[in-house]
Parts: sequence; structure tokens; C-alpha cells
Amino acid sequence: MHPFRKAVENRDEAAIEALLAENVVFTSPVAFNPYQGRAITAAILRGVMRVFEDFTYVREIANPDGRDHALVFTATVDGRQIQGCDFLHFDGEGKIDDFTVMVRPLSAAKALAEAMGAQFDRIAAEAAEAAEAEAGA
Repeated sequence: MHPFRKAVENRDEAAIEALLAENVVFTSPVAFNPYQGRAITAAILRGVMRVFEDFTYVREIANPDGRDHALVFTATVDGRQIQGCDFLHFDGEGKIDDFTVMVRPLSAAKALAEAMGAQFDRIAAEAAEAAEAEAGA
């Protein structure tokens, strides 16, 4: 089992964040522009953990060199079943530098967009706080 999968399944926010490269690019299934940086990506993933219910990875696919992984998942959002996939690329240090999520069906993607929209003020505040802490360290 990949360490990222293990961290997510254990809901270990610190371990998830530790696996993100500082310059990670996160591409959301419900936002047009990607998000850049560990602070915002970690905050988004914490938000996702708050809105997803019954989250389960059902399949893990990796290329032979281990730099690319696809983790297929199921979850529930606002009573709607969702199926999705986390596409992860790892840099030379083993950190996630590219993270893309895709989900289906459309009705569940819309429910996810609404649920995450309701979280976004908190996500932005958490990301700003983390960015300030990193800058001060």
C-alpha cells in the first residue's frame, strides 16, 4: 500500500501534508484553475476529508518506476455516491508534485462543488495561516 493511501485511509493530516512537495500543483475536479503550493493543497485535502463520507480507496495503479499512481475511490457527498480517482505524480524526492482529481457522475460532482464551496472560507484561512507559518520558519 502506498504511503499516501495509508495516510488518507488513516485520516493522518500531518502525514498527508508531509508527502506534498512545496510546489505541488493541485487540479480540482470542480475548479477551473489549479491551486499551487503545499499550504492550499493540504487545506483543500482537509476540507475534502470533512465533506466525504464513507471514503474508500478501491484500487491502486502504479507505473513501474513508481513516479505515477492512480488511486480509485468511492465516497458519499450529500447523499450522492461518487466515484473518483486521484492521479499522483512524485518528484525525485518522493513528494507529490502534481495531484489531479477526477470524479463522476455529474450530479455527485455538483454536490462536491457545493460542499467544498461551503468549506472554502475555512480552507483559505487555513492555507494563509500555514503559508505564514512556513514563511516565518
